[in-house]
Amino acid sequence: MHRYLPCMSTMASDRRMDGVHSGPDGASARERIPVAVFHRPAAASAAVAAEIAALVRAKAARGERCVLGLATGSTPVSVYNELIRLHREEGLSFSNVVTFNLDEYWPMQPHELQSYHRFMREHLFDHIDIDPANVNLPCGTVPANAVHAHCEEYERRIREHGGIDLQLLGIGRTGHVGFNEPGSGRLSRTRLITLDRVTRQDAASDFFGEEHVPLRAVTMGIATILEARRIVLMALGEGKAPIIERFVEGDVSDGVPATFLQGHPDALVVLDRAAAGRLTRERCPWSVRAVRWDEPMVRKAVLWLCEATGKPILKLTNEDYNEHHLQDLLAMHGRAYDLNLRVFRELQETITGWPGGKPREQKLAGDIDRPRDRVFPKRVVLFSPHPDDDVISMGGTLIRLVDQGHEVHVAYQTSGNIAVFDADAMRFLDFASEFNARFGFDGANTERLEHALADRLRSKRPGEVDPPEVQLLKGMIRRGEARAAGVACGLPHERLHFMDLPFYETGRVRKKPLGEEDIRLTVELLDRLQPHQVYAAGDLSDPHGTHRVCLGAVLRALHRLRDRAWMADCEVLLYRGAWQEWDLEDIDMAVPLSPDEVMRKRQAIFKHQSQKDRAPFPGADEREFWQRAEQRNAATAARYDALGLPEYTAMEAFRIWDGSLDF
Repeated sequence: MHRYLPCMSTMASDRRMDGVHSGPDGASARERIPVAVFHRPAAASAAVAAEIAALVRAKAARGERCVLGLATGSTPVSVYNELIRLHREEGLSFSNVVTFNLDEYWPMQPHELQSYHRFMREHLFDHIDIDPANVNLPCGTVPANAVHAHCEEYERRIREHGGIDLQLLGIGRTGHVGFNEPGSGRLSRTRLITLDRVTRQDAASDFFGEEHVPLRAVTMGIATILEARRIVLMALGEGKAPIIERFVEGDVSDGVPATFLQGHPDALVVLDRAAAGRLTRERCPWSVRAVRWDEPMVRKAVLWLCEATGKPILKLTNEDYNEHHLQDLLAMHGRAYDLNLRVFRELQETITGWPGGKPREQKLAGDIDRPRDRVFPKRVVLFSPHPDDDVISMGGTLIRLVDQGHEVHVAYQTSGNIAVFDADAMRFLDFASEFNARFGFDGANTERLEHALADRLRSKRPGEVDPPEVQLLKGMIRRGEARAAGVACGLPHERLHFMDLPFYETGRVRKKPLGEEDIRLTVELLDRLQPHQVYAAGDLSDPHGTHRVCLGAVLRALHRLRDRAWMADCEVLLYRGAWQEWDLEDIDMAVPLSPDEVMRKRQAIFKHQSQKDRAPFPGADEREFWQRAEQRNAATAARYDALGLPEYTAMEAFRIWDGSLDF
């Protein structure tokens, strides 16, 4: 673990954030703007909220108004949650606060589910003591011929309040801040703008399809944002790492509008470790500061050197280490040969065709002796956030575990009911109606229910929340698909557990926070099955945050159960799926798949017909889920091969949970 230092800031010390990489021994000379990197996303959000709270209190003590510029999206939600907690538990008052939001879709009614007016009410304003008259957002209902005047009036109101004291920002994959898309100029002001296709793709899940996303939005301009006295831009998760690298270490360009912030006198970029992953300070920290050469750092450095030189591990030379800022590492080990062999063997030992372990009586000479081999066969619980993540993410390993005789259970944590198209629901309803009629189950009550459901589906507007009956129908569709996929993997129905965690059941993309009932249900399942192995989803780049919440439920449940006797024999492994893969230095177990197993995995994924061809929530990746999985698994195998390790068709990768709750 890295040592964390206070961040650099031109502001007073009471506004500094603790617990971050920063300063001359943490930052890279390539960084064009101050950066604070936190180990945990929650810590990053708490630090930003603390800075906002300190500013609000300082202004109130002087009898002054505090003018905040606010952002929407998933990133600032945890900041708003912490501000609400500070208001309720520590008396933070917002009575002196005036807010100006960055943007709003156009056209957009303020009560619509996707409206930023509604977003801000639900996530902040309805829970604090701010005066509604002090809340300002761009209007999504202003007529087209009045938009220009409305934007000028918005700018005038900001000036009337003395400008923005602190502007909170997120960043989009195109590098936009607010809705200032690539091409936005340094001098741009509040205006109506046409949204980039990538931005519309990213918003598609909120609107239940890209075709329903508005083409335009009203947004503060770059010049307006830069006039704020203090700017804090936040980014969390692996998905933001590529654009953060371009923004922080790249040249100023209107192709990445966020880069204009590099010229601001008091701006700070707040990241978690994942979002900072491609910055020089994280990717090759030994090039910018002294590091502690523990085992993970040694492996990271050697694998980085392989990539930098294009060589397999065992072909690295002393000169390669010396020419790439790794003289200290080489000096610790004497020569490249010994260091190469050590890391090669570590990676070799991650490869196993027996993910649940091999019984002692079947061990052959040369087999790797793993601690997990002590118990065989094992009870295994695989937690799947949605009804298809099990087969998408680790379908090959699941098949291996079943074929090798382990007692495998799959726990589907959420119903996945919002991810079914209305047309598919209508198709199943038509089938049920004909089935009931042909087999004599078409009583008056049944017909009334069928007609009511059909009418509700036909009358729905895009993005409207399904009524409870339709949510139930869509959940049943996904259950049926999960059962079919389980059968394809050799699992009996009684080992499939549908948890329907309450946090998910909102009928909307935005879910409730993880609650006590979610954790209790997870604790009960684990304590009843008492598994020897647990698999959980560790891919936190899921754009809707469901995977993060589901992982939280599992890890918190395991933490509560840590004193149970059965936990002494329980190993917890984290997999990744449709959104990302583990870096090689993080992999503790890699399960090779044969061509036949790849095909069996594909067939299991195909059982999820409602997600086939065009899933309702595909994220920014236009490939189908089975294509993502196969190409990701093939890429992992290719990376092992490039390092000089055995060549396989595909590999699924896992990381052992270290017992922490940092996620």
